[in-house]
Amino acid sequence: MDVADVQVGQLRVKDEVGIRCQKLFQDFLEEYKEDGKIKYLDGARDLKNPERSTLEVNFDDVEKYNQNLATTIIEEYYRIYPFLNQAVCNFARDHGDAKNDKEYYISFVEVPTRHKVRELTTVKIGTLIRITGQVVRTHPVHPELVSGTFVCLDCQTVIKDVEQQFKYTNPTICRNPVCNNRRRFMLDVDKSLFVDFQKVRIQETQAELPRGCIPRSVEVILRAETVETIQAGDRYDFTGTLIVVPDVGVLSLPGAKAEIGSRHKGGDYIAEGVRGLKALGVRELNYRMAFLACSVQPTNPRFGGADMLMEEVTAEMMKEQMTDAEWNKVYEMSRDRNLYQNLVTCLFPSIHGNNEVKRGVVLLLFGGVPKTTMEGTTLRGDINCCIVGDPSTAKSQLLKQVADFSPRAVYTSGKGSSAAGLTAAVVKDEDSFDFVIEAGALMLADNGVCCIDEFDKMDPRDQVAIHEAMEQQTISIAKAGVRATLNARTSILAAANPIGGRYDRAKSLQQNIALTAPIMSRFDLFFILVDECNEVTDYAIARKIVDLHSNIDDTTERTYTREEVLRYITFARQFKPIINEEAADLLVENYTHLRQRDTGTGKTTWRITVRQLESMIRLSEAMAKMECSDEVLIKHVTEAYRLLNKSIIRVEQPDIHLEEDEGALDEPMEVGTPASGNKEASQGGGAFL
Repeated sequence: MDVADVQVGQLRVKDEVGIRCQKLFQDFLEEYKEDGKIKYLDGARDLKNPERSTLEVNFDDVEKYNQNLATTIIEEYYRIYPFLNQAVCNFARDHGDAKNDKEYYISFVEVPTRHKVRELTTVKIGTLIRITGQVVRTHPVHPELVSGTFVCLDCQTVIKDVEQQFKYTNPTICRNPVCNNRRRFMLDVDKSLFVDFQKVRIQETQAELPRGCIPRSVEVILRAETVETIQAGDRYDFTGTLIVVPDVGVLSLPGAKAEIGSRHKGGDYIAEGVRGLKALGVRELNYRMAFLACSVQPTNPRFGGADMLMEEVTAEMMKEQMTDAEWNKVYEMSRDRNLYQNLVTCLFPSIHGNNEVKRGVVLLLFGGVPKTTMEGTTLRGDINCCIVGDPSTAKSQLLKQVADFSPRAVYTSGKGSSAAGLTAAVVKDEDSFDFVIEAGALMLADNGVCCIDEFDKMDPRDQVAIHEAMEQQTISIAKAGVRATLNARTSILAAANPIGGRYDRAKSLQQNIALTAPIMSRFDLFFILVDECNEVTDYAIARKIVDLHSNIDDTTERTYTREEVLRYITFARQFKPIINEEAADLLVENYTHLRQRDTGTGKTTWRITVRQLESMIRLSEAMAKMECSDEVLIKHVTEAYRLLNKSIIRVEQPDIHLEEDEGALDEPMEVGTPASGNKEASQGGGAFL
């Protein structure tokens, strides 16, 4: 065995470029200083913790230190990757008291070039690049054999450090010179090195798609500390290299061994000769491209990705992430007396009128406070909203703008969506043939907004699938041996057309729309948009549309930019306001008033249930969140009650039954004055549904 080791030492070829890069990179780690102290010393000291094994390095620092080293890392990344890891290992052992018995890895952030999934070609193989995409599927974590220790079954020679090339790789030949064994080896599991390994699939985002193309996807391989750091639906930047891996899944397919034809059974087998590998019953090994990631970061960590809207993020933590100017702007917005109206005008500048609908959508973006009772039952805090209206009332435009604006939003159409596409699908993995869960639209919009257009065109069997997601905020599936309950804490913003295309005001809301009573009761707000003739409003809408087509800048004053509004919403959602006694009394009083009025009218088509009381509570909490208040006050309840009145309460009354004694709050929406803006213009007039 000693002879074998000496022989191996002579056979190894030294990579001069790799050794030179290792020395330069180790010098960089030991010498690069920021503010007078060595920048990566603290990171190296953290590596002695058992769960830490990766040192994160900013690529800008490498470029400042040595331009040639940075160029070599980018162009020859996969070749010199083991040498960079060895440099990290030496640095950690010299300065960080790290242990010798574990592997250390390098990860780069802030790599200058960012590529789309579509641009990954064979030219990029082996280079250091950064790609961005949306995660659509995550696989479970498996152990992966990185370097194996094998025992020869003929002469018991131990063969160490056999590198595994993305599939189970035996040694080519026994290292003992007198033993020519090439096949019979046994893996010594205790002395081999394993690492955590996870596959995820990412897809191009809709904004990057060229005309008339379907989204491309690529598999990303995560290792060590990067596993389980991402969730389906988020957009991430992956830094790493494009590699070619053998398509092992094809080898294990049924029928991989070709049967020898009947003519081979005769005596002319030798004469005919071997005609390729398939005649031997061997299938050729195909290759496919994958992306080996060394670091994962949310595309916009402050407003999206893993850090956004999670329960453990507090307002203080968000304040630390902001610059002073950003924090001052957020503070100034929270003190703005006219914030409610300013947010409405900033979010929907190209849509005219319909302020009540816009207010409801703004409150939907803030959301209520989710709660857990003593028995463990969860009460949802997300607000669901449905917009019902005639064609050309900019329903789709509202949904599109919310989907573009919200950092975590999914836009889908009811006719083109199935139950599995909305909730979750169970699909078979190509390599391991295990069943894995692929996230649907509601799962991808977890902690965000799911916009469903043409909601009334959905198949009733598919509508039933989202009942549970709208109230319990979970998705339960039991298919193909996979039983799971998944989170779907999402707000649903739906748009629907009335039966027959036009809203008939002589009929009730339920007779106008093809939705079942259970799904209607799950919506907090119902807005009715009726296309009425009104000279003043029609002139204003026509003026707005012509200005949009003429590229004339909007005359309305926008107080805040979209980025400022998004930052403010993300910050304000961290508040969890508590209802004080006066507000609680007013909520109870308003609810009893609604119940009595509901039973008093002859047409009880719209039932006021406890869900409407919960809707009022959620809207009040959203109002308090918008003002960054820690408690719900009477003014918040009053506005929530007014909005609820405007949306659903008196909608079934025909216009000949107006009751003037009910006051302004109880007037039906359809007969508002021109100033109340019951109509709107879409951007470019493209809201015909």
